[in-house]
Amino acid sequence: MRKKVVLAGGSGFLGNALASALIQRDYDVVILTRGGEQVKNQIRYVHWDGASMGDWSREIDGSTAIVNFTGKSVNCIYTKKNREEIIRSRIDSVRVLTDAVLQCSHPPQAFIQAGSLAIFGDTREECDEQAPHGTGFSVDVCEQWEHAFFSRELPHTRKVLLRIGFALGKNGGALEPLAKLASYHLGGTVGSGNQYISWLHIDDLNAMFLASIEDQRMQGIYNATGPAPVTNKVFMQTLRRVLNKGWAPPTPTPMVWLGAYLIMRTDPGLALGGRYCVPKRFLEHGFTFAHTDLEAALRDILVESRATSHVN
Repeated sequence: MRKKVVLAGGSGFLGNALASALIQRDYDVVILTRGGEQVKNQIRYVHWDGASMGDWSREIDGSTAIVNFTGKSVNCIYTKKNREEIIRSRIDSVRVLTDAVLQCSHPPQAFIQAGSLAIFGDTREECDEQAPHGTGFSVDVCEQWEHAFFSRELPHTRKVLLRIGFALGKNGGALEPLAKLASYHLGGTVGSGNQYISWLHIDDLNAMFLASIEDQRMQGIYNATGPAPVTNKVFMQTLRRVLNKGWAPPTPTPMVWLGAYLIMRTDPGLALGGRYCVPKRFLEHGFTFAHTDLEAALRDILVESRATSHVN
């Protein structure tokens, strides 16, 4: 009987990438989604609302692991309503998934939670898993989220929380809008350019999730990011070079604020803030990164994949 992994809220960029990696390793994959039930590309989609028990909970019993991606996107303006929904969507999903595990006759051996490096706030100091937390709304969200995840014991299920960095991959994610800007000669430095981007290739992130599922030693909190963060200025220079684009005008901080609120309808802190994070615990576990050079990673995603698609 094939092992099954349940991806809660896994219909987005990170969930789809992990689903493909799991299928390649002969796992059965079930995605819990607010959409309709269907089977597509070997993935079975099962409806849930992310907050209350239902027929979906039967998928948890007998599964190998749960990976929870659920949560309203932070790519929005932080109105009172959006703040409440950002927090509620995360806390509710953790609570109801924990309830489902506790009701299982055969509980999963691992519960993996997708978290965020935003818990460290906006800082240029090196942050491993033990670094002090920052301040502000995003930090408050992460702290409540992590507390909800670890506050209730699951006797037969390991808990792993991955604080995920700036994941670079094809078909969506944070890289797509930056690459589009650069392709139009608009990929200049954002703000001061000194804010750090803790990046990692999606293949390495998928390997981290697989290790979390399969390695019985793994438990607790891990920084899921690459070992070589760069500044925004270096990141955008490298991206332009990979796309064969020359100099691009910088976007001063006041313009970022205006553009974020008036055009992008999002919080400017997402572009102006940053953090220098390192994956200390993964390195201690002997994890080997396939992609540690930013330019090579971007070429793998943006150039080599495009060449392959043209051949196909």
